[in-house]
Amino acid sequence: MTDSSRRPVAVFDIDNTLADTGHRQHFLEGRPRDWAGFFAAAPADPPLAEGVALALDQARECEIVYLTGRPERCRRDTLDWLAAHGLPEGRVRMRSNADRRPARFTKLEILRRLARDRQVRLLVDDDELVCDDAERAGFTVVRARWAAKSAALEDAQEREGRT
Repeated sequence: MTDSSRRPVAVFDIDNTLADTGHRQHFLEGRPRDWAGFFAAAPADPPLAEGVALALDQARECEIVYLTGRPERCRRDTLDWLAAHGLPEGRVRMRSNADRRPARFTKLEILRRLARDRQVRLLVDDDELVCDDAERAGFTVVRARWAAKSAALEDAQEREGRT
């Protein structure tokens, strides 16, 4: 067993936890929603200081895992964004391109899988439903309430399972 495999895991969402999506939320206001535009604009997200500071702090004692609702096709942009903003290295768990389940289901499933082998120290996420379900399942949660969210984004998180 390596030293890193004994460290607890700190799990971080990306959108509206580490990355400010405010400038691209307008893509979700129309019908149909412009998901291609929404995700194409992600590389321009400014970092959220509160989330970045928490990730850097947790990285001193924990392995960082990024758990995002972004589709797999956004992996390169996501990895480049994390590196450009000085975030700790860590595994990035993304949804498959065709997965449209609400994040509260997909993320809880992955959290439970992670907890089989490791202590999950905490989950940091902005989605209230994800946080509620994770707390009910016994995980320690930090609610990322430091970014503004539109009603369209909140609806998309629950109904369309895309972020």
